[in-house]
Amino acid sequence: MQIREADHSDIPGILRTLKASLGETSSEKTEEVWRYKHIANPFGESLVLVAEEENEIIGVRAFMRWKWQKGEQVYSAFRAVDTATHPNHQGKGIFKKLTLRALEIGKERGDHFVFNTPNSRSKPGYLKMGWEEVDKLKIQLRPLNLLQLKKKEFDYETIGNEDAIEELLSSYFNKLKAADRLFTPKYMAYLKWRYLNNPLQDYIVIFAKEYFIAGYVKEHKKFNEFRVSEAIISKSGKKTAKSAILKMAKESGAKVLSISPDAGFYFKSGITGNVGPVLTYKPINLDQPDFLTLKTWAYSLGDLELF
Repeated sequence: MQIREADHSDIPGILRTLKASLGETSSEKTEEVWRYKHIANPFGESLVLVAEEENEIIGVRAFMRWKWQKGEQVYSAFRAVDTATHPNHQGKGIFKKLTLRALEIGKERGDHFVFNTPNSRSKPGYLKMGWEEVDKLKIQLRPLNLLQLKKKEFDYETIGNEDAIEELLSSYFNKLKAADRLFTPKYMAYLKWRYLNNPLQDYIVIFAKEYFIAGYVKEHKKFNEFRVSEAIISKSGKKTAKSAILKMAKESGAKVLSISPDAGFYFKSGITGNVGPVLTYKPINLDQPDFLTLKTWAYSLGDLELF
């Protein structure tokens, strides 16, 4: 078995392995989606490793590049995302071999840490390889449309002029930098990639001089959730942004609204608690014990949700 870094010519083989391992329905597996996620990312191309036998790709491990910042310090991070082992080659420890090699490469190149929100099946494997649990994500929830019985169709659209939010993004960046917590730097190229041009998830996006909001309807078995993935709001725009969010959420027909407490406002009828997935963290070239405390992280749901 050979473990090596992938290049763009490996994409067809990577997609075959993903489809064989995960099926067609878990998420869209096309070259367009792979290139969007792992090549067009404004933070840089993903670190992708493959396992080969007889010139056939039998395993894949992708670390998506990400940036976090705390004060003046910018951290080169990875999100542990797409991974798969071909069903005919399971039991060979491919996932572990690929992951440990990716960590070695990250260490050699000076990257700082890996983070992700693994599901209950994959989390034990990460913990065995040195990942540590930070905490369950804190999320604010507000009930909606409790008397409405039928699900509604929801139109996703983009409303606003991107030139209007340049000053907002600058002031928001300076505010987070002064707070001395970990945050993902947000600029227009990132917002376009993450929300406006995302082929994996449609978002309703509204922005004006005082706010940028991106959200979508997440379907559950018994109810729908309106998730506010991103809420960048100026101090003077809190009232209008809150009204806009509630209007979108109610029009979606969802039964609950979810938003990060770091959006900066609260709903009287809502509750806030550690009810989200578990954030896990693995240092590479770093010794920052405070990163294992959730209050160190200033996050939107879009910073940490799977996509």
